[in-house]
Amino acid sequence: MNYQETLDFLFNALPMFQRVGASAFKKDLKNTLALCEHLGQPQQKFKSVHVAGTNGKGSTSHSICSVLMEAGYKVGLYTSPHLKSFTERIKINGEEIPEQAVVGFVADNKSFLESLQPSFFEMTVAMAFWYFAKEQVDIAVIEVGMGGRLDSTNVINPEVAVITNIGFDHMQFLGDTLEKIAGEKAGIIKKDTPVVISTQQEETTDVFERIAAVQHAPIYFAESAFQIRPLGQTSDKKSLFEVIHKGEMKNLELELLGNYQKNNLPGILQALEILKEKGFQISDEDISKGLSHVIKNTGLKGRWQILGNAPWIICDTGHNEDGIKYILKQINEYPYNQLFMVIGMVNDKDVSKVLSLLPKDAKYIFCQANIPRAMPADELYLKAQEFGLDGIVIKDVNDAISWAKKKASKEDLIFIGGSTFVVAEIKDL
Repeated sequence: MNYQETLDFLFNALPMFQRVGASAFKKDLKNTLALCEHLGQPQQKFKSVHVAGTNGKGSTSHSICSVLMEAGYKVGLYTSPHLKSFTERIKINGEEIPEQAVVGFVADNKSFLESLQPSFFEMTVAMAFWYFAKEQVDIAVIEVGMGGRLDSTNVINPEVAVITNIGFDHMQFLGDTLEKIAGEKAGIIKKDTPVVISTQQEETTDVFERIAAVQHAPIYFAESAFQIRPLGQTSDKKSLFEVIHKGEMKNLELELLGNYQKNNLPGILQALEILKEKGFQISDEDISKGLSHVIKNTGLKGRWQILGNAPWIICDTGHNEDGIKYILKQINEYPYNQLFMVIGMVNDKDVSKVLSLLPKDAKYIFCQANIPRAMPADELYLKAQEFGLDGIVIKDVNDAISWAKKKASKEDLIFIGGSTFVVAEIKDL
């Protein structure tokens, strides 16, 4: 098979949560364990950092990876979903897995994959572990897909686990309270392995402390050790933060924009401290350089990404209640006359909470990503009207953006989001 035929096999022969939703969700680790055994237990052949959470786990994973790269390590990075190309999911030192390696993995294991029938995600995780082991990475940063306890990535024994924050998302799988969701995320806490909680929340602290105690896992609430204050942007358009740690104050630049990064930074810095204690050689200069070169080093896209100014054109993959709150807070820090929002969502989530948060004075262009899970734009438009939001329907994402650009003046702001998959279809991303 060539690369396109291999992708067709992966996307079509095996269920893919990104495209179809609930039918692709597996409720145990049986297939992942079988895949790992078939491949010779590759997950045991490299050190790792495991990152879970509702929001911020992608930014956290890429940031830790970038710092480790600056420190001179060969670093694997596994994240999901991809925005433009399947190979974005699996990287070493910022370089995506070669297409030929994807072809080779499927060709060598095709009969086993066909007999086991794993999900798309299970197979992709196994491919990442195989590739990292084959290429002998020093350490890999592994982002959880969903939840934690039953996530396919949860077969590693990391140096440190990081849980970013807990919010309402994927509730049909993870539970309908923050405590239940935290219990699923806390499933990545392993015996005698340090766990870092980036954002301390009243509803979830007891859950994390209880599970950490059972596992004899040292637990670190990072906000207690690192106080972070946003200081705006630098002249070269990076986020500037004041950091106070052990009585010392310093400023750090982060290439990722958005004041919401202040919620991720404590967990990132605490995880790096633990890695240093475990023998990793990471200097203050490595941390400064790594944080200021996250996009350059890792290729991260879609996190408060500015696509244009006059008018401002900004996209963000935040899509749940907490993510949208942060986005709206950030939008309000920009000067503009009229806000245009190009919005699309998926059909297997309760969109009511998100719609209730959106500003009523914005002009909406409702669209839909080209995946089966996408909520039809007409349906989203009708739901939005129930919350006093009005606008027009332009189904194609890029046609919707073009319409907004034509209507907006130089003093306006166009925001594109509501779903990771809407952002993925932006031509200029």
